[in-house]
Amino acid sequence: MKKHKILIIDDDNDMRRAMHIRLRSFGFDTVLAIDGLSAIAVAVKESPDLILLDLGLPAGDGFVVMDRLRNNAKLSCIPVIVLTAREVRGNKEKALAAGCSVFLQKPVDSDNLLAAIQKALSESGALV
Repeated sequence: MKKHKILIIDDDNDMRRAMHIRLRSFGFDTVLAIDGLSAIAVAVKESPDLILLDLGLPAGDGFVVMDRLRNNAKLSCIPVIVLTAREVRGNKEKALAAGCSVFLQKPVDSDNLLAAIQKALSESGALV
């Protein structure tokens, strides 16, 4: 079975580390980015199967990142799960309209996160 690669884009060191540990325990490979600017470069270099994206990022927030992903032929088909502490109202609709597959509010428990990842991978055809 293929080991899926997930790009975690979050500026909070503790959150990034916790997500990295949690996803590795689920059997995923992970790569990390700390801001909107590095996120696209890492995505191009690493070709992840899925992206976990925080909305509150320096150097281009999550909405800017989603716009750049959708306008890049190599990256446009990668499913994005928004994982944010921002208020749901307004942000969820905007994130879904921008192309995210799933919108989750922090903190998220492991079962909900794993279910969202499996759903997004399945819908993208990456989960075989």
